Amino acid sequence: MRRIKTGVVGYGKSAKVFHIPFLSTMNEFEITKVMERHGEESKKKLPGITVAKTFDEFVGDDDTELIVITTPNDTHFDYASRAMRAGKHVVLEKPFTNTTEEAEKLIKIAKETGRMLSVYQNRRYVSDFLTMRDILEEKLLGEVHEFNATYDRYRPEAIAGSWREAALPGSGILFDLGPHLIDQVLTLFGHPRAITADIRKQRPHVNADDYFNIWLDYGFLKVILHAGMLVREQGPRYMIQGTKGSFLKYGEDPQEEKLKAGELPVSEDWGQEPESFYGILNTEIDGKVVRKIVRSRRGDYAQYYRNVYETIAQGAPLQERPEHGFNTIRIIELAFESSSAKKTLECTGLKK
Repeated sequence: MRRIKTGVVGYGKSAKVFHIPFLSTMNEFEITKVMERHGEESKKKLPGITVAKTFDEFVGDDDTELIVITTPNDTHFDYASRAMRAGKHVVLEKPFTNTTEEAEKLIKIAKETGRMLSVYQNRRYVSDFLTMRDILEEKLLGEVHEFNATYDRYRPEAIAGSWREAALPGSGILFDLGPHLIDQVLTLFGHPRAITADIRKQRPHVNADDYFNIWLDYGFLKVILHAGMLVREQGPRYMIQGTKGSFLKYGEDPQEEKLKAGELPVSEDWGQEPESFYGILNTEIDGKVVRKIVRSRRGDYAQYYRNVYETIAQGAPLQERPEHGFNTIRIIELAFESSSAKKTLECTGLKK
């Protein structure tokens, strides 16, 4: 097995929590370079790497084959386009870009250069999503008519120095948490017909949106996506209602909290939820009403990087394609337009 030499742009939370723990423990990759504008903190955990101070210095290394971009949203288009033109494959943190115009250009550059371009949608590899996908594929609920997904937090105070709460392009809760929920829904159900959105600033100190409620119309199916920062007591993360039954899911996949605590993803039970987080299935099977606890599937963000490796090294189909990133940004743009106009809009302009 050849190892792919990999560089990581940025050394903040995204790099430390969501990318480096997997890239540094998987045999398929070798981290050779990190871009840090200030200091060389990354060398403490990754001895032997090269630390670059500028992107020009970073991208000029001919030996680096894959570049993982974890810097703020307003750098995504510039860094990804320059990396691909320099002959590098690119993993781009979500959200893909700040606009569909930028996303369209990146897709074009990827095709022109023949480089792999993927958006990091790690929430396709969490316990709740994998479990729900199984339930839907097995038709255990009949025909689904309502899907509710929430990503609530209780954080009434401002985060000092956070660009995500500043009045900047790509800031705010919809760009931050929305891509997780939107990508999951597009993966499960495809393209919606219409969208109705309510996006607000609820906390007095914020300069960017910190609340959204989005309705996606699929005909018989209605999808409701919600996120807020003033929810102390949280309800189910997911609720699915079908003609035969219901599925309710509380709690959250444990991977992120373990990674934040410094745990590496190497244990055999990595990504396995505690029983208290297992979902409740209430449905009809073979003419009998069944209500039971459903053991959650084991989550594993590493599945994302396994596919990236297989795509680069073996020519396997890419699972998280740039078109998926484009569609998420398109839904976000439509949501802002719907909220501003206070009306329902058709979901036009989505890619296959």
